[in-house]
Amino acid sequence: MEYFFETVETIGAGHGFSQFDRCHLIWLSLFVCFAAGCALLYRRGGAVRRRRMRWTIAALLVADELFKLTILLWKGLFLPKYLPLHLCSINIFLILFHAIRPNRFLAKFLYLVCLPAAAAALLFPSWTELPPANFMHLHSFTVHILLATYPIMLTAGGEVRARAKDLPGCILLCLALAVPAWCFNQIFGTNFMFLSSAEPGNPLYWFEQTFGSHLIGFPVIGALVFAVLLLPPYLLRRHKRTRAAA
Repeated sequence: MEYFFETVETIGAGHGFSQFDRCHLIWLSLFVCFAAGCALLYRRGGAVRRRRMRWTIAALLVADELFKLTILLWKGLFLPKYLPLHLCSINIFLILFHAIRPNRFLAKFLYLVCLPAAAAALLFPSWTELPPANFMHLHSFTVHILLATYPIMLTAGGEVRARAKDLPGCILLCLALAVPAWCFNQIFGTNFMFLSSAEPGNPLYWFEQTFGSHLIGFPVIGALVFAVLLLPPYLLRRHKRTRAAA
């Protein structure tokens, strides 16, 4: 517990973990098991259980974020970079809003944007300097597991039926969220939504090294992600229509 209250700014080198090492793989395994279990319970649940599960995940997300902010303020470690202006942090409040007032557009946004963003953070963590017995290490993994699990539950329950026609609205909302994040970055030198730079280990970093700007990677990676999320359901629907017609 010696490094429990450290952050990436205060901890020395050699105490963290490596991408896809044993520690990382254990967290990814926990994510798969937790998300699969929640998806199964949600799919088999009635309206009351589903509502309770949505509220539980939303409440845990808010509590997780408050846990982080409370320790940062208590220990005098708070910096502007820890404000909830990253896309994943903003999705905490979008999930809370959806839990209170479910709606189709927000569910589709959580599936098309929140899910891949949280999954990318889990696969390419930016907190590798921190050891497992650290509050930011625990927060970073648990909050992204919860963020990814929520839209997975909705999808398993048949409450998300995203189509390609939903992309413009989701992209516009992303751009709207990026504007204040970009302005804040310019004023305080932060890197919310990775608009200023990409760190090694982040897929956007390759675009920065290859083309001189990581921003080129956003539309490229976005197109690939949207294809993965939308193409299989489309092919499945087409197959069902073909079978029904036959």
